[in-house]
Amino acid sequence: MASTVAHPQQDAATHAPAHTNARAAAERATHAVTNQPPPLAPYDASDDTALLEGLRREGAGWAEEDVRRLGRRAGSAQAQEWGDLANRHEPVLRTHDRYGHRIDEVEFHPSWHHLMEVAVSEGLAGAPWADERPGAHVARTAGGLVWGHAEAGHGCPTSMTYAAIPALRREPALAAVYEPLLTSREYEPGLRIPTRKRGLLAGMGMTEKQGGSDVRTNTTTATPTAEPGVYTLRGHKWFTSAPMCDVFLVLAQAPGGLSCFLVPRVLPDGTRNPFRVQRLKEKLGNRSNASSEPEFDGTVAWLVGPEGQGVKTIIEMVNCTRLDCVMASATLMRKTLVEAGHHVRHRTAFGARLLDQPLMRNVLADLALESEAATTLTLRLAGAADRAVRGDAGERALRRIATAVGKYWVTKRGPAFTAEALECLGGNGYVEESGMPRHYREAPLLSIWEGSGNVNALDVLRALGREPAVAEALFAELALARGADARLDAAVAGLKDGLAEASPAGARRLVERMALALQASLLVRFAPPAVADAFCATRLGGDWGYAFGTLPGSADLDAILDRALPGGD
Repeated sequence: MASTVAHPQQDAATHAPAHTNARAAAERATHAVTNQPPPLAPYDASDDTALLEGLRREGAGWAEEDVRRLGRRAGSAQAQEWGDLANRHEPVLRTHDRYGHRIDEVEFHPSWHHLMEVAVSEGLAGAPWADERPGAHVARTAGGLVWGHAEAGHGCPTSMTYAAIPALRREPALAAVYEPLLTSREYEPGLRIPTRKRGLLAGMGMTEKQGGSDVRTNTTTATPTAEPGVYTLRGHKWFTSAPMCDVFLVLAQAPGGLSCFLVPRVLPDGTRNPFRVQRLKEKLGNRSNASSEPEFDGTVAWLVGPEGQGVKTIIEMVNCTRLDCVMASATLMRKTLVEAGHHVRHRTAFGARLLDQPLMRNVLADLALESEAATTLTLRLAGAADRAVRGDAGERALRRIATAVGKYWVTKRGPAFTAEALECLGGNGYVEESGMPRHYREAPLLSIWEGSGNVNALDVLRALGREPAVAEALFAELALARGADARLDAAVAGLKDGLAEASPAGARRLVERMALALQASLLVRFAPPAVADAFCATRLGGDWGYAFGTLPGSADLDAILDRALPGGD
């Protein structure tokens, strides 16, 4: 009869040597993963109360179901992986084919094309210009605010395509040919004769190495040919993003001065238009998107607008892309806030969830205020743009000044915001796998694109000096909140006094005050009292520190966070 007593060197349950089981248990203990949050994806990027309220308020409530559907897709594991892969596998320049022919093509990872296909098919490129429904441009902006959660870089070609159409309309004959293709919801990559494709993308070439934002110093020349309206270009551009677009709006010096031209990559006879990509930029962020230095040498171009009015022609394009910079920065804020909120909800420290730690709640609530203010302003700007397109002169004047103000301020807030959100994850946020470093690298670009902070601040002064209607429109907008908050009333009164003393040296300070007053007025009118009061107390009333997370003790942190974080606490 076998003994039931275990050998002294064996485990009674497994009959394995005791030291073997002890070692296995120790290994299990060291490999167990605890106190780490689960993956965020899938999540709903449209689960954003401020965004949905703004969508309805600005006249595009009819698009809510589409925005919600796109938000769920943006937060899917698949879309999040596309964004990661498109940035890990950066574009590659192919100047020549295997036989030595010049081709100047850029190869992208398949994930880039997946992202682009969704963006174009969902109307985030030129489609709103073909949509007669009021609010079409608001719907596009709301779509960008949610789809941008997937990836930021591919928003560049869709933004330029959207913005090219009003500039192209300065030349009706060209618009008749290209606009139906630029407003298409079909994404068809590859260089072919433009008119034989189902959809087109547009880029722009403005800056040159000797001048940057000072485009009047451009040296690229445009020489008229025997064919009316057709020129040949010779010169270089310094920062031309998305070189695989089908057509570009380019500034060059014609006999009559700086002018705007349409440059197709492929000519109507099927030959490649000289567009020699010298190199791709190695950038801090925005790595999924190719940015290039093209050379023109006998490049065929069609004049858009009169000679000598290149800046006036292309400025409408810049107004559109500036709005998209505000949108993209607000999107990064929201995306990183959601990431931070998810982490602190599932991570514990010192015996409690991070979200329940008083100081962390203060940080998250402060970030939530900034994010809501940015989103609300973005949608108000989109509403002004939509109504301006439809002939509203007052909204056109408001759009003119408020877009530059918003571009300056919201994009300036982005880097500090993403840094604070990253810090909420601690060391985990500093690791590439978290995605937060990618967002952090992206944030500074938005204050540089379409005019740096100084350029936008000075543009506000220029608008105030040349167009009296813009100041009237701004103060008419601010007056809609008069009497609702004494701190806001005082800020608006001080702003009126400040206009009389406006100077280039003080332009940033003036524009900052405009932006804060405008954001506060929108929150006072449309946000819950807890949000509006905390924003006015800190941003206008001075009851704030120099970093996020310094809200006063009177702030209702619970109410702010319940509104801001998806799914509640």
